[in-house]
Amino acid sequence: MGRLITVVGIGADGHLPPTSRALVGNAEVLLGGERHLGLVPAVPGQVRRPWPRPLSALPGVLKEHDGRSIVALASGDPLVSGIGTTLIRLLGADAVDVVPAVSSVSLARARMGWSAEESAVVTLVGRDVDALRRELAPGRRLLVLSSDETTPAAIAALLADAGFGATTIHVLGDLGGPDESRATYPGGPVPRLHVLALEVTGAGLATWATGLPDDAFEHDGQLTKRDVRAAALARLAPRPGDHLWDVGAGAGSVAVEWLRAHPLTTATAVEGDEDRAARIGRNAGRLGVPRLEVVNGRAPDALAGLPTPDAVFVGGGATAPGLFGLCRDALAPGGRLVAHGVTLETERLLVDAFHAYGGELTRLGVEHVTPLGGRFTGWTPARAVVQWAWTKELS
Repeated sequence: MGRLITVVGIGADGHLPPTSRALVGNAEVLLGGERHLGLVPAVPGQVRRPWPRPLSALPGVLKEHDGRSIVALASGDPLVSGIGTTLIRLLGADAVDVVPAVSSVSLARARMGWSAEESAVVTLVGRDVDALRRELAPGRRLLVLSSDETTPAAIAALLADAGFGATTIHVLGDLGGPDESRATYPGGPVPRLHVLALEVTGAGLATWATGLPDDAFEHDGQLTKRDVRAAALARLAPRPGDHLWDVGAGAGSVAVEWLRAHPLTTATAVEGDEDRAARIGRNAGRLGVPRLEVVNGRAPDALAGLPTPDAVFVGGGATAPGLFGLCRDALAPGGRLVAHGVTLETERLLVDAFHAYGGELTRLGVEHVTPLGGRFTGWTPARAVVQWAWTKELS
């Protein structure tokens, strides 16, 4: 497919460098939001159209103007949480040409005096505000791309709930435009177009390491405990872009920590109990990974139609007939399977699987110090867990 559309970045003040100005002036069809279209001078004979709603109708608009030069206007860098990313996803990279302007992120860093190395970017444009929770840590500098003027209030409430209520929130409004502003939230009215700069302060949960404390999760006892959870995730080995099945997920702790490892990981938690499935969703939101997909159903039937997994964790329901075979077959080449068992029946299955397929078989025993006899302390063992870890061949 040839280039169907050129996306040109434009500043909030309407500024276009010479190359971009020529592209816009020579376009036979100009697309964009009403605000962007109003920023550039009229061109005789040029067709101007706002973005179709829904945007999925765009291929039809392009077909309608087939053979004509089509240019679209977008804010700043169209690939920074912008329309350029959406168009490439919709049409394919080969169909879209992007000519960026200075992004709002670059302008925000310049105004704050923050380098790219010391500040991270979080986009909340059209996304659940809980995604910010994963990024919070004392002393961190965050640039947040907001959805609209309601975002600062939502973030302030989230920060207070997460233990970071002392964070300073800078509102950088209409960056690069004639009405550019800077204020500390809460303060005056919040411009609809703005970037938030957060100087994070507080003592909330702030780690990406595996093995979060058990009390970080809401649970009813059906939870993969901290030490064995860390052992499982070490063998599941989350990587950017990988997808996990967390089967018999309980509280969803393995899936949640898998997603916290990297923002490009994905996961599906499968849980047969309706109350636990709802609890998994709450845990995912509270721990900063609201993108977790939760399926309320019992394996293996509930696994039908799920995305191909790069890793599978079986924490419950391992004795369901055919489950292990289905998981092994479903794994992508090089995929990892980790299963835990605490009953003799499940342990027998894991031992048989180890002898049949190889892999790694481990018995995990954890003991914690607890009070003993009033004046003394002693070791109390937790129930031992048998862990089978197996990797599918690449070919």
